[in-house]
Amino acid sequence: MSSKLSSVDNKIKLKVWDLPTRIFHWGTIGLLGALWWSADVGEMQWHQIFAYSLMVLIIFRVLWGFIGSDTARFSHFVKPPKQVIGYLKQPTKATLGHNPLGGYMVVTMMVILLVQLGSGLFATDEVFTEGPLYRYVSSDLSSALTWLHKMNFNVLLALAAMHILAVIVHGFKGDKLVGAMITGYKYVTKDMVAELRFRSNFVALILVGILMGLVVNYLILPLTVML
Repeated sequence: MSSKLSSVDNKIKLKVWDLPTRIFHWGTIGLLGALWWSADVGEMQWHQIFAYSLMVLIIFRVLWGFIGSDTARFSHFVKPPKQVIGYLKQPTKATLGHNPLGGYMVVTMMVILLVQLGSGLFATDEVFTEGPLYRYVSSDLSSALTWLHKMNFNVLLALAAMHILAVIVHGFKGDKLVGAMITGYKYVTKDMVAELRFRSNFVALILVGILMGLVVNYLILPLTVML
């Protein structure tokens, strides 16, 4: 656990987010912007490359959610509905990492992203571009998945807007979420320090890196050959 005492407000500077989690967060934002741009201007080859890259990030995050550092683990922020309701009744209570409601938002966002990426594998614009798995489904199913791919993006936009709004609200309350996701550190009260024993699992990171290399080599690269 990395921390230091602040002489200004008598709070502890505590490391909350590990580097892999921060890379995933900002990488996802960047790739979503790139996917939006590439689809808007018709750069579909780049669109697919960005999609494969995001797929790698999502797979990594799912794995990291089980073996990463404390705040990165699903067990840390996916709470029973009762705790979420309790947080809604007392939303001003500070939390380490994702709060109970935010945890559900993270899972929802990941599921929606997987739906977006999965449907895109079978989608077609019926002119120039087809998903790499388009040939393996019927035209009716492809049309349905293409519709889902387009409509699901609106859900992504709504979730992104909700996320931005939540960040702004927390910022007004003094919880600097953006800064914490950049540096990895937050200023917290002393009584919150006991809630977290930050672990940097470098062995797990190496193993996940090897696994992701296999995913890229045997799944992502063969799909790009189909372009």
